[in-house]
Amino acid sequence: MAQKAGPALTAAPHIPVLLAPIMAAISPVSGVWLDGTFGAGGYSRALLDAGAARVLAVDRDPDVFLRAERWAAQYGERLLMIAGEFGQLDLLAAQHGQSPLDGIVLDIGVSSMQIDQAERGFSFVQDGPLDMRMSQSGTSAADIVNTASETTLADILYQYGEERASRRIARKIVLTRKNAPITTTAALSGLIESCLPRPKPGQVHPATRSFQALRIAVNDELKQLVDGLVAAERALRPGGILAVVTFHSLEDRIVKRFIQARSGAGPRGNRFSPEFEVEVPRFERLTRKAIGPSEEEMNENPRARSAKLRMARRLDAPAGNVDAVDLGLPKIALMVVS
Repeated sequence: MAQKAGPALTAAPHIPVLLAPIMAAISPVSGVWLDGTFGAGGYSRALLDAGAARVLAVDRDPDVFLRAERWAAQYGERLLMIAGEFGQLDLLAAQHGQSPLDGIVLDIGVSSMQIDQAERGFSFVQDGPLDMRMSQSGTSAADIVNTASETTLADILYQYGEERASRRIARKIVLTRKNAPITTTAALSGLIESCLPRPKPGQVHPATRSFQALRIAVNDELKQLVDGLVAAERALRPGGILAVVTFHSLEDRIVKRFIQARSGAGPRGNRFSPEFEVEVPRFERLTRKAIGPSEEEMNENPRARSAKLRMARRLDAPAGNVDAVDLGLPKIALMVVS
C-alpha cells in the first residue's frame, strides 16, 4: 500500500491507555490476538512481548503502518498489519487464515498522534483544515458542516456530543456558511465559542463536545463500535477474551449494554413492562463495573482520565443477532455527502 510521509511522523507517541489492567487480566498471554485499533502499536507490542503467537494489527489510518516500520521488523511474521476497519474484524481475520481468535483488544477513540497533527483537523487547539477523517478518505467534517441541513447538524451535535446548545450552534453554522464555507478548525471553533458562555476555570473548551460529535459522525464511530462488538462475538473462540477501552459515555453505554445482554445480565422487566426474552449467554463478564485509570496513570497521561475498560470471556453458544438501537446507538439519519 502506498503510504505518505510528512511532518506528522515526528509526533509524540500515543500512550496505550489502561494497558496494565488489561495485561494483568489476560496473563499468561498465548495464541492469536487482534488489536483492532493499532495506532502507535502499544497494545500489539505488549501482547507480543507477553507471549502472543501472533497479533493481527488493524487500523484504517494509513499513516500508522509507516510509523511502525521503525520497530515492527523485530517481530517478523508474528505481527501482521492489516489496513481495514475493526467493524469487519471477523472478516479480516478469516481472510488471513486466523480465525477463531484467542483475544481482541479495542481502544475506541482518536489517538494522541491524530489529535496532535493540525493537518488532520481533529483538534480545535491547533488551526488546520476541517477534516477529521481517520481513513483520510470519504466525507470530511467540512463536507458535513457545509452541506448538512440545520436539523441534521443539530441532531449530530446533540446526540453524538450531548451538546445542549446544538440548535443554536447549528443555526449559526447555517447562517455563516451562506457567506463563505467553513473550512478550518479555528473558524468552526470560533463560531461555536460565539454561541456559548465563556467557560469558567476548569471547564472544558466550548468546542469540545461539538468537535467530538463531528468526529464521531465523520468516522461513523458508534456504528463501527457496534459492528466491532458483533464481529468479535463471531471471531472469538470459546474462552477467548474481549477487552474494550472507551472514552466517553456514549461508547461506554454501548459496550456495557452489549456485554450485559450477551452475558444474560440484561434487564428482566417489571410489573409495568413485559419480561424480556432471556438469550443463551454468549459471554461471561470479567468486569462487573468499568475499570478506570489509576491516579498514577492519570498523572502520566491526562488523556486517560475519562477512559473505561470492560472485559468479557467468550462462551461456546453460537453468535447471534444484535439490535444496535437496543445498545444505545443514536438514531441519526445522516445525509451522505458524495
